[in-house]
Amino acid sequence: MAAKRVRVVVSGDVQGVGFRWYTREEAMGRGVAGSVRNLPDGKVEAVFEGDARAVDAMVEWCRSGPTWARVDSVEVHKEPHRGEPGFRIDH
Repeated sequence: MAAKRVRVVVSGDVQGVGFRWYTREEAMGRGVAGSVRNLPDGKVEAVFEGDARAVDAMVEWCRSGPTWARVDSVEVHKEPHRGEPGFRIDH
């Protein structure tokens, strides 16, 4: 299993639409660790870590997000693997 870690920044109508909650559910269902949080500028930032295929699937999921979201863009930044446990919503 190849491990991978990325940080994504999602812009569009992504706050107040359940984006963080659904991101956590999707990540946990795929066995992906990391975190998700709202940014002050209206974007959402998430860190995904785990099996490369599962991480890539999370990035793809972020390109559409939950039903009520409107995603305009997703920036993806590779980061060194840290062995992060679990997935959390940061406030």
